[in-house]
Amino acid sequence: MKIKQILTAIALTLCILSAAIVFTLNFRPLYYMDIHHFNLPENTGYSEEEIRENYDTLIDYNSVFYREELEFPTLTMSEEGRIHFVEVKRIFVFIQAVLLPLSLLGSILGILSLKKQKPAYLRLTSVLTLALPVILGALIAMNWDQFFVLFHKLFFNNDYWIFDADTDPIILLLPDGFFMHCALMILALIVIASLLCFVIYRRLSRRPEICSN
Repeated sequence: MKIKQILTAIALTLCILSAAIVFTLNFRPLYYMDIHHFNLPENTGYSEEEIRENYDTLIDYNSVFYREELEFPTLTMSEEGRIHFVEVKRIFVFIQAVLLPLSLLGSILGILSLKKQKPAYLRLTSVLTLALPVILGALIAMNWDQFFVLFHKLFFNNDYWIFDADTDPIILLLPDGFFMHCALMILALIVIASLLCFVIYRRLSRRPEICSN
């Protein structure tokens, strides 16, 4: 397999990973369903409308296009909480900012490879994208709580993510189970994309005029 095929597969893999994260971040129905799944109105004392309003504000804030400071409509926030959300936003903005160029790069390289009748990059993409769900899925299955803590220790150099509900009541609206559902959704999207790449590769490679190398 030539270097151009490998670079194409890497670009497409990164694009798929970024797209899965961005899509899940903005897929608000997942959280709306979890409002009922975790009985948040009953457990927190906030109405469903108020819960949605504060969550939507947080999601809007994490958009690459949002320039204002985070201010929850009805919830207080500590300085540590504010700093943590700024750090979270930086991560999501980075992912969103690299998604477009990676998509363009992967698309251009992919089209060039297909024009030359060389779809092998799709096979490598399928393998690369499937490796992450297998590893992360195993870690999540073994111990979600430990994985959750490890994730935060890797991406943050402080303990501001450990919220006090008295000063940052937003944590009451974000149960650990919701983050697990987000992680599972991201993994599911990646697996689907991996299978799709493999199916397309198999169909193209069966054509007599296609060379898979």
